[in-house]
Amino acid sequence: QVQLVESGGGLVQAGGSLRLFCEVSGRTLSNYTVGWYRQAPGKGYELVAHITWSGASTYYEDSVKGRFTVSIDKKTVSLQMNSLKPEDTAVYFCTAASSSIILLISPDYWGQGTQVTVSS
Repeated sequence: QVQLVESGGGLVQAGGSLRLFCEVSGRTLSNYTVGWYRQAPGKGYELVAHITWSGASTYYEDSVKGRFTVSIDKKTVSLQMNSLKPEDTAVYFCTAASSSIILLISPDYWGQGTQVTVSS
């Protein structure tokens, strides 16, 4: 079994920065892809970034390109968020799947989520 535990959310003013962390425990996730989904109030889930366990490949949704950076260090996946906008307000979930395609369709594992609120 795999557990994903997020931390680092909070309240920040527009233009500020936050760093989210996802601590992975349980069995090894070699060859897995770890991603960050978010869900804004009243909206569906949106995949904003993902990274392969090796760190060799990353993906960013268009609205966060150039502002967000996903990275991995041992068993912690981070999401550095800069130049935050009010529309980035959402609950952010760490997820993992055996491939990027499965991550996009239905991740195998989900964390409990962490709230990010960006005030204008």
